[in-house]
Amino acid sequence: MAAVLEKPRLAETSIPLVPGLPLLGNTLDMAKDPAAFFLRSYRAHGPVYRIHVFGRESIVIAGPEAATFMTTREGRDCLRSKEFWHGLIEEYGATETLTGLDGERHMRLRTLLRSGFSREAVEGHYEDLVEATDRALGRRWTPGAKIPVLEAMQYLVVEQLGMLLTGQAPLEYVKDIRFAILTILNVLVTKQRPRIMLKDPRYSRAHQRIRELGEAMIADFRTRLDDGTAPKNLITDIIQANRDGSDLMPDQNLILSVTGPYVAGLDTVANTLAACIYGILKHPDVLKRVQAEADELFSGKVIDEAAVRNMTAVNGAIMEAMRLWPIAVAQMRTATRDFEFAGHIIPENEMIYVGTSVPHFMEEFYPEPERYDIDRYQRPRGEHLQKGAYSPFGRGPHSCLGQGLAEIQMAIAMAQLFHRFELALPSPDYVLKTKTAPTPGPALSFSVRVVAERHPPYRGEGK
Repeated sequence: MAAVLEKPRLAETSIPLVPGLPLLGNTLDMAKDPAAFFLRSYRAHGPVYRIHVFGRESIVIAGPEAATFMTTREGRDCLRSKEFWHGLIEEYGATETLTGLDGERHMRLRTLLRSGFSREAVEGHYEDLVEATDRALGRRWTPGAKIPVLEAMQYLVVEQLGMLLTGQAPLEYVKDIRFAILTILNVLVTKQRPRIMLKDPRYSRAHQRIRELGEAMIADFRTRLDDGTAPKNLITDIIQANRDGSDLMPDQNLILSVTGPYVAGLDTVANTLAACIYGILKHPDVLKRVQAEADELFSGKVIDEAAVRNMTAVNGAIMEAMRLWPIAVAQMRTATRDFEFAGHIIPENEMIYVGTSVPHFMEEFYPEPERYDIDRYQRPRGEHLQKGAYSPFGRGPHSCLGQGLAEIQMAIAMAQLFHRFELALPSPDYVLKTKTAPTPGPALSFSVRVVAERHPPYRGEGK
């Protein structure tokens, strides 16, 4: 008679537990600097270990081994994401969202949305994107002003997305979107805050305002589809799929789908831009190169995909900011079944942190990993091309669908900012202060001073 194998419970596995404080476990280390904590734990315990944070014990798989595993068929089959987004979906009265889907249905919805999130979505709109960015800069970036960088980048991102998605920026909703994001991520996704925060009148108002924005966008694009003026973009694709009766876009999912780009971009792109501004200003040699490239871009030549890609210093500065200050420090997943990883059994239904950013800080991949070096990404070096070395947009089937669009947004934003203005940090020895909740990034207190205007707003070729 064949032996029946019992599924090992977490406590019975050989996975090492990272030492921590009584009751708090590793919560303080995680809250202070999750990227550094995951790296230290990887060095001490290898690619699989257990942590105790926020009152619960979880498994971490980390390092290049984990980053590579996420891209394999086994990684796709053994990990799911739906649990972490269930609260968000319920809060919007939706049935599903792209980030919370797995398998074949996830791929179908990803295919529907791919075109609108791609670099190709910006083709023919580079001049419009530049003008939208200039409008955002013109609202507060004036000589002598002290600029709260993260907040300013959030408004800039909404200005850019508004132009690309609807033709106008819903700036009056920025504060509502920002407050709702913080609450939802803290309470419903990472579960670092109690659910009572959902009863806060400020959150209720912000959530209702986002619904109001979504309803207005839906009504507007339905009208545009009727009169033939709808642009070819993400929102049109979403509304058209709903109109066609697609099971991928039922009525109850529309608001979450059309406002999703604002919710995602406000947090991720703005944090990266703020970190990039610090990195550039902290290194005068980098600043000079970025200014030279930006000045060349706006010297009257056509601004297009090739011109943006050719800005090696600007793009290198952004990539280095994403390496040193990653937004996706770890991805949260659940094991769909028992599976083996690095010699350990990961039990079914266990919550897992996948520490894909750990290689960002390993000297095996990046010599002097703490140094801001924008030339790491050019051949022959190409340090980020090593297996499992670079994961700023996540890994696997849930890697960021908007990567291409975000890369263009960020390149245009950094080029215009440093073309137009001379900026200064609070002091030459200033060290960036960061936050960790709900997502890592520069602290809201980070500010820069506008020293002078270098060039007037860009008017386009021949203008």
